[in-house]
Amino acid sequence: IVFPAPSNISPMWNFGSLLGLCLVTQILTGLFLAMHYTSDIATAFSSVAHICRDVNYGWLIRNLHANGASVFFICIYMHIGRGLYYGSYLYKETWNTGVVLLLLVMMTAFVGYVLP
Repeated sequence: IVFPAPSNISPMWNFGSLLGLCLVTQILTGLFLAMHYTSDIATAFSSVAHICRDVNYGWLIRNLHANGASVFFICIYMHIGRGLYYGSYLYKETWNTGVVLLLLVMMTAFVGYVLP
């Protein structure tokens, strides 16, 4: 079976799908961590220690969430680079939507990073 495909398709086109996979992973691990996290300034550190030590595979979920954020941003920058290379910025509405989403993701990552 032969399906039609563009002649300029390359592995760079996979980063949009990888972004979706990373986003789902971040949401699921974040929800799991939120079930056990306490945001009180006095007990925040001990709740993270509790997640890592006492919750089954809590250390793995926490590391997946922390490293998943870095992978997510690598995929975002590769996705932007592909868009710049192939001239996707010429489609103004689509490009502007991507810029707004990038800013929202950066704000969300900052808020997640500065949790007590």
